[in-house]
Amino acid sequence: MQAKLGTAPRVLRLSGEDNVAVALDDVGAGAPVAGVTAAQRIPRGHKFALVPIAEGAPVRKFGQIIGFASEQIAPGAHIHTHNVVMHDFARDYAFCVDARADTLVPAAERATFQGYRRSNGRTGTRNYIGILTSVNCSASVARFAAQAVERTGLLADYPGIDGIVPIIHGTGCGMASKGEGYDVLSRTLWGYATHPNFAAVVMVGLGCEMFQIARFKQDYGVEESDGFRSLTIQDEGGTRRTVEHILGAIREMLPKAAAARREARPASEIVLALQCGGSDGYSALTANPALGVASDLLVAQGGTSILSETPEIYGAEHLLTRRAATREVGEKLVSRIRWWEDYTARNAGEMNNNPSPGNKAGGLTTILEKSLGAAAKGGASTLKAVYEYAEPVTTPGFVFMDTPGYDPVAATGQVAGGANLICFTTGRGSAFGCKPAPSIKLATNSDIYRRMEEDMDINCGDILDGVPLEAKGREIFEKVLAVASGARTKSEEFGYGDAEFVPWQIGAVM
Repeated sequence: MQAKLGTAPRVLRLSGEDNVAVALDDVGAGAPVAGVTAAQRIPRGHKFALVPIAEGAPVRKFGQIIGFASEQIAPGAHIHTHNVVMHDFARDYAFCVDARADTLVPAAERATFQGYRRSNGRTGTRNYIGILTSVNCSASVARFAAQAVERTGLLADYPGIDGIVPIIHGTGCGMASKGEGYDVLSRTLWGYATHPNFAAVVMVGLGCEMFQIARFKQDYGVEESDGFRSLTIQDEGGTRRTVEHILGAIREMLPKAAAARREARPASEIVLALQCGGSDGYSALTANPALGVASDLLVAQGGTSILSETPEIYGAEHLLTRRAATREVGEKLVSRIRWWEDYTARNAGEMNNNPSPGNKAGGLTTILEKSLGAAAKGGASTLKAVYEYAEPVTTPGFVFMDTPGYDPVAATGQVAGGANLICFTTGRGSAFGCKPAPSIKLATNSDIYRRMEEDMDINCGDILDGVPLEAKGREIFEKVLAVASGARTKSEEFGYGDAEFVPWQIGAVM
């Protein structure tokens, strides 16, 4: 960031190439600011023109194009959706030109956390038991069973269990039995069935649905064990008997599940999902780049961070392709961008449908601007791999997963891929949790932190008051280690996470 161009009100020009600046405080109409006079009130987080911008000329922020002037814009004018439009333009992908070998902390100096080492070699940050559903038709039974566990006090003698999580969703039938949509659901359910934050899982279906549990077990080589049980309502003889049999399975699973103990594990075993939601004009200035610093710190420990939300890196993907470890990695990212262009077009949409009304109220004008801020969560590390939705993430370092921008769907894919913890930035105040993975909430501005302090774990708004990005990134990284070791997040205290399992539903609902 460049130095602030004023003190009262404060404004910020992010690059010498920019023809706009950001108002960090409200700017009144007629106020002199940054060498121009505000033509009208500029809300905090919003932009104003520093120089004349001709109709059709690019509008630049971060030294990058965020849109094009739809009319002649005078210095001091408010820059937003009324005078800026988006259209496609050529981007230089310059594959791999900025790729560098990640510098790792010497093994003897690496950080540790207290995690659950699983028999498959992965490490959990929580110790839940899950009730996983194959179809929406078994969702109520999963809830009934979870409520029955609580009502009967079954966990009272097992303090080592963090809770029972019903993993329910709205699909599993009314869909094709093969193809992209089916494959995505299969990967997602497999990722949750084997997630290291679950000590054990019971999978329940109706019995006649398109997504058959027997086929799922065959496709993935799943066998019944003390860590996995399955049943269907129709085979068990109805709702009451199914609930009883789920309780019986959990009783049998509990002793081994509760025997798991936290032990010192290297930070390299943390798989961190990077998320943002309810973004605003401060997201790209505070929480997102600070999370990028934390991501780089984790990568230096040999850990893994997963950036996602493909529609929200649209227009910034050329910054990631430059950091791709290989041309193949960079081209895979571009191929997913092209898929999304086709996907939105065939559904009568456009990439600029995102940002949302709340994003725009917070100062974000186009998806290009939002994407440049969202990509900052990925720090500066080399991009090691690109994964499709809910694919198992096996490459350490900074990676990307193709997901929608809708937060619950994106996070579900990342957790299915193996993320055992989430960092979630927000400027408007998103309420979110994602069991079984704990979610750390990062406020982009001090105002939202003060108003929603019970929901926010870290205030990143103080970066605008002089706290260095590096210091805030270190604070986030230390919080990641603490939460991975068992410290509860604000969303966990409220009990968020039972309703946020939302697999990406692709294809016709039949």
